[in-house]
Amino acid sequence: MESYIQVSFVFNGKIISTMTVTKPDDEYQEKTGYNTVFLAGSIEMGVAEDWQTKVANHFSKWNLGIYNPRRDSWNSDWKQEESTPEFNHQVNWELNSLNSVDHIFMYFDPSTKSPISLMELGLYASSGKMIVCCPKGFWRRGNVQIVCTRFNIPFFDNLTDAIGALETRIRATE
Repeated sequence: MESYIQVSFVFNGKIISTMTVTKPDDEYQEKTGYNTVFLAGSIEMGVAEDWQTKVANHFSKWNLGIYNPRRDSWNSDWKQEESTPEFNHQVNWELNSLNSVDHIFMYFDPSTKSPISLMELGLYASSGKMIVCCPKGFWRRGNVQIVCTRFNIPFFDNLTDAIGALETRIRATE
């Protein structure tokens, strides 16, 4: 299933912005000269809200590449083992993307446990690329706060403020 999305805005016949969203269903896309963001955080299909679409919609008129790990064709029957090709592809796609992007935006949905997101926070805390949103009610919010404080990661209680901080960071690097 193809899920690579490109949105271009044209003014007087000239493209003024292009936003792309790449998902694991697509082949990995190399960075293309404009800011890139990986949307790390809660998914737990059917449990976490689709916050990734909210973030992508906010930036739809920007020159921005977004890497969204929320797979359109996720199959919960896949064994979470290295030998399962689809699962292996998903994990490696995420790790490749996390390594290559300019910014990592992480959201912890209070209705989830998000163990992989907690692992990714630990892996990339010292990267200098992170912004974290962890609303009250997330079961390990205190741990997330302490990691963010220790590694000087901007920490937010709500999605709106966190998106605003990401917007500020992107504008500063354009």
